[in-house]
Amino acid sequence: MSSPSSIVHDEGQSSEPLLDAERGRSTSIDGEGNSGRRAEFRSRSPITVKNNRGRYALAALMLVLSLGSFVLQTETAQYIQRDLGWNKAYCMMYLTHSSWALLWPAQLLVLRVRKRQIPFKNLLRSHLSLLRSTIDMILQADRTTRQQDIAHPFYYLLRCIALVTTALTIAGSTWYIAVNLTTPSDLTAIYNCSAFFAYAFSIPLLQEKPQADKIVSVMIAVVGVLVVAYGDNTDSQEPDSASSSRLGGNMLIGIGSVLYGLYEVLYKKLLCPPSGTSSGRSVIFSNTVCACIGGFTLFILWIPLPLLHWTGLETFEVPTGETAKLLSISIFANAIFSGSFLILISLTSPVLSSVAALLTIFLVAITDNILFGRELTSAAIVGGLLIITAFALLSWATWKEMREENEKEVSDLTSDIDEHDD
Repeated sequence: MSSPSSIVHDEGQSSEPLLDAERGRSTSIDGEGNSGRRAEFRSRSPITVKNNRGRYALAALMLVLSLGSFVLQTETAQYIQRDLGWNKAYCMMYLTHSSWALLWPAQLLVLRVRKRQIPFKNLLRSHLSLLRSTIDMILQADRTTRQQDIAHPFYYLLRCIALVTTALTIAGSTWYIAVNLTTPSDLTAIYNCSAFFAYAFSIPLLQEKPQADKIVSVMIAVVGVLVVAYGDNTDSQEPDSASSSRLGGNMLIGIGSVLYGLYEVLYKKLLCPPSGTSSGRSVIFSNTVCACIGGFTLFILWIPLPLLHWTGLETFEVPTGETAKLLSISIFANAIFSGSFLILISLTSPVLSSVAALLTIFLVAITDNILFGRELTSAAIVGGLLIITAFALLSWATWKEMREENEKEVSDLTSDIDEHDD
């Protein structure tokens, strides 16, 4: 998951001085008597382009990793439920989300292998110091931060994780419940409209300015999803009872779509380092947050399992044989997808990541055609091309926005240095 070279760099910098509250930069004095701000500018500005290219390359890698792992997870999960008959929706969600907790020890293992010469106690102390300084950066970048959060950053982290995990769990649960209430077409179309809600929430929560190119891109993506879902819809006329059930399912999955968009934006606002943070630090912190979400799920969200079993809504059964093997693969794929997806959000934006996730609709259709011979309909092709077009347009808009932010940051830093010299 993590780039080893980036981890080495950031772990080595974990003993850096505390960041000043105004700028989030060091204010130490270098060997020539210059302020840390001036020394930072000298060392940083020539490699800004290089750092940005590394950030874009890492984001592209996370995109490919998230798409591939999601397709693997989807195919195995469908086979487990449809063909093997282990249809335990909540239990599967609990197991897959709990598996995220393994990302943190896996990350520590990578660090241990890369730094075998360092005693593990010192390595762990350095790692925790980096996490603490990253939380400080997040708190200092948010002007609404309360003093008690600054004094107790890990309590802030736990509170935010509880919030985003709740939104994610409710959103995921609505999907599993609505599976048996509405049609697959409605389920796909409505749930994947979360890309629209991610953009809608980004405006008030992330202070994003409405931009025509982003709005058009999101709308094209939503249209693409609708084409895939309804373009070749051959559903027969439903009885009144089924229609009422479908309406309830659609309303339920609509709530899930809104909450999933909110989850992505809350994660970006509350748990992502500010722009300009090194990609290595972003990877480490995103993996850690994802692991914390998994830990919250593991220790708290087991409670509904016995309740579902006692009420008969979902009888608990231990998976065995082929089911257990494929379930392990599905869980592993989900952990990779979730970690890489949150890193993608951290490096880019919730809107771009959400639209990128829609690419999986087309990829799953292609995979079904190759592996199982299912027909690749014209609606799937047209809708997939629309989603790809929307993603390309949004990627271009996001890249321009990130480039402008970087240029503004360098310009502001130059002005600060000039003012200091005067």
